[in-house]
Amino acid sequence: MTGLKKSHIKKIERIYRRRIPPKDLITPELARYMTELSMEIKRQVGVFIDRKGEIPYVLVGSSKDISLPEFKAYRVGSNRLRGIRFIHTHLNSKGLSKQDLTDLALLRFDLIAALEVGSDGLPGQIYMAHLLPPNQDGKIYEMLPPTPFYQSKMDFHHFVSALEEEISRTRPKAMEIGGIEERAILISVVTGSRFEAEESIAELKELARTAHIQVLDVIIQRLSKYNPRYLMGSGKVKEMVIRALQLGAGMICFDQELTPDQLINICNLTELKVIDRPQLILDIFARRAHTLDGKVQVELAQLKYLLPRLKGKGTAMSRLMGGIGGRGPGETKLEIDRRHIRERISHLEKRLEAIGRRRRQMRSLRIKTSLPICSIIGYTNAGKSTLLNALTESQVFVEDLLFATLDTATRRLRFPREREIIITDTVGFIRSLPKTLIGAFKATLEELEDADFLLHVVDISNPFFEDHIESVNRILEGLSLDQKPTLLCFNKKDLVDPHMADMVSRRYHGVCISAVDRKSLFPLLEEMERMIWQRNNQKDNLGSENMKIP
Repeated sequence: MTGLKKSHIKKIERIYRRRIPPKDLITPELARYMTELSMEIKRQVGVFIDRKGEIPYVLVGSSKDISLPEFKAYRVGSNRLRGIRFIHTHLNSKGLSKQDLTDLALLRFDLIAALEVGSDGLPGQIYMAHLLPPNQDGKIYEMLPPTPFYQSKMDFHHFVSALEEEISRTRPKAMEIGGIEERAILISVVTGSRFEAEESIAELKELARTAHIQVLDVIIQRLSKYNPRYLMGSGKVKEMVIRALQLGAGMICFDQELTPDQLINICNLTELKVIDRPQLILDIFARRAHTLDGKVQVELAQLKYLLPRLKGKGTAMSRLMGGIGGRGPGETKLEIDRRHIRERISHLEKRLEAIGRRRRQMRSLRIKTSLPICSIIGYTNAGKSTLLNALTESQVFVEDLLFATLDTATRRLRFPREREIIITDTVGFIRSLPKTLIGAFKATLEELEDADFLLHVVDISNPFFEDHIESVNRILEGLSLDQKPTLLCFNKKDLVDPHMADMVSRRYHGVCISAVDRKSLFPLLEEMERMIWQRNNQKDNLGSENMKIP
């Protein structure tokens, strides 16, 4: 509004008083009023018209473009349009600009139109475009042929009703596929090799399948460096959002962890749900946690992830007191939510400490029995729970999904020589495991500290099993457990070439088995027995030497 005269501002305000019949796109009187005003002030003038014919917004831009407001009062469903149309003037225009068409796709207008301002200030050509239902050609919108404004005839009410009905009819529903709750596209933005990106996105697909998310498309973009505002370029983000809307996706999932600012900036471009890899993993953990201990740990991790992402607009949203004498607006809703989250985090941490004390007591009792302890570790979905069931004839829940089981299971394993050990199955690992999860599951991972040795289960049928071994080793190193004696156990050998499986197991000095074939477990039992009692003999010899009188 800077630079406009008071008379111009009054003319603009008068536009709000107008009403448009439902069947008309725009009345000739309003169109002429807008083009004459635009010619007078040398700026674009735009109006938003809802289905009732009312004008909720009047906009003034520059001579070349116009900025759009937020539309919080006009939400859209996955199968609907927004319910408002955008009509604006163009000075010296050749038609709808690329920005106009992008706004149409992103904001899901009923229709967008540009009125050409003639040399005499009267409406010239009118350029219109509207969205299309999902189609085989992949077209997002259709541009209608330019028409002299006074010759254009459109029953807008009939047009938009038919269009919205067709969009609702042709767009697939999120629950059509059994068990699927969401439809999403996956995004990976990398600065490294494309091979690494494809490996990581393949794992993200499995995470999505575990979370009952249907993957509609995968987008991989390589960059020299990350964009601090959107992770990727703003143009690419808009293309990605348009692609999601075209496919009927309700969610966008990034393979990389988004900063709080990046998450907010991307959400501002779309009304779709936007999540990243850590949030997806946290959601899976929340679904899979059944015991009280697991639920407490997952809730704590979720709150720690949420707290830095709870943001408002500007410093005014985080004020605690007002002006002189402490009077003013007081504590805002945002600050109240933050305080409640901090209090809840403090409460859960105290509960976790109590859980940790109880676990330490249970471990001390197991240590007093003098039975050796073996902890099964490994990448998620490597077959740890299946192996535990096969070794101990247990009924621990197993499923071909990532993080199928989160709760620690402890069983006794009897060897042929009437020897026994305690064997525990811990939560699976994965690359880029959220730090909040590692911290929350500290009480669970402490089980590994008392183990006499670790049984590292590896899915040899996975083409990226070497990277999985490195990921697990890095996590063990972060937990200061990398010096613990470890036996590599390559599982699922029945799914690969036997010669290749033997070569891999020899190279890593491990044992190759199939957890679903009990006959293949004998070499593993022999190696476990050798490691445990060899270690116990060393302890006994060391104790005898210490008891000698010098």
